[in-house]
Amino acid sequence: MIASCERAEAVLDFLRGRREHMVDLLVAIASLESPTDKPETQYPVQAYLTEALEERGFLVRRISGRQTGGHLYARPRERKKGRPGQLLVGHSDTVWPVGTLQSMPILVDDYRICGPGTFDMKAGLVQGIFALEALNALKLEPPATPVWIINSDEEIGSPESQRWVRMISRHVERAFVLEPAFGLEGRLKTARKGFARFKVNVKGIAAHSGLDPTAGASAIEELSQVILQIHALTDQRLGTTANVGTIKGGTRSNVVAASASCEVDVRACTSNDLERLSEVIFDLKPRTEGTKIEIDHLVTVPPVENKGRNRVLWEEALVVGQRLGIELKEVTSGGGSDGNTTSQFTATLDGLGAIGDGAHAPHEGIVIESMVERAALLAELLMAPIASSRKQ
Repeated sequence: MIASCERAEAVLDFLRGRREHMVDLLVAIASLESPTDKPETQYPVQAYLTEALEERGFLVRRISGRQTGGHLYARPRERKKGRPGQLLVGHSDTVWPVGTLQSMPILVDDYRICGPGTFDMKAGLVQGIFALEALNALKLEPPATPVWIINSDEEIGSPESQRWVRMISRHVERAFVLEPAFGLEGRLKTARKGFARFKVNVKGIAAHSGLDPTAGASAIEELSQVILQIHALTDQRLGTTANVGTIKGGTRSNVVAASASCEVDVRACTSNDLERLSEVIFDLKPRTEGTKIEIDHLVTVPPVENKGRNRVLWEEALVVGQRLGIELKEVTSGGGSDGNTTSQFTATLDGLGAIGDGAHAPHEGIVIESMVERAALLAELLMAPIASSRKQ
């Protein structure tokens, strides 16, 4: 324990000395706008990250995307054969459109760095890079080989990169997700809700609403009843939510609507609840005579559940935090991340990114000192014995 405490202090001291370099790297990559829907904007930030990783002894492979900006996979240039792996997960894409920097520039003071993409989640990428630099500089050899996946489509649910995240997760002992911590307390995300998305299509019968309304069957009338049924599925006690986010329908005000549709987002803390709510959606029956309901299943992402191997990894984080003088707290997040995928295959701890606030908001920013502390936390977690978080 004494040796571990001395190591933790050495890691923290090293990273304190690299504080300004961490700031410089974050400012550099946050100044490269990289919205998900503009694939070409990913290339400059990926090039910058590739250079940073290569300088720290990593081989970096770029995985081309078909409709996205592609992804980076990185592993140490020198590694021992047969050694298990551990995964660092992050994303380079942001929700901010090109040109946002004109009205929302990167601002730096002694305490904070503000700007689009700083909190979600380019600061987390910086922390991961410098955590590995600290281990290399102090000649500390982790018990499992660290590997990276940095994707460019997380903000839209990782439609292309998910298969890579899934494939790598199957072959590593644990995964550390560098998404932002929760709140200014910096809570780690030991659980995340799973979610499913659907499109509900209602078919009716068109008719003139004034001349012959009884000849028609209103898809909009039926959809209105469907929406009430869906929203009734929300149960705050269980942590389940069902939300209709968009609606479309009809052609003109004097025509009984022949079609209408809505998009539905369902979230739940457990796989059982998510499956139960999904079954209710699929089992919707029309209540308006002459209408039909068809359900398109868009996506299902399982929850990260706070139990088993995930719980073991959290308990290891508590021990590591004590060595560093950091009092860690946990939270269940309603949002999804690539941790929802890794958790299906290996022990996962999420929210290891920076402390700050304003994700997807104009005041987005991070606390600079938190980058130092959380990079040290990650470095120490990478050094934790594998037996403490082995797959169960």
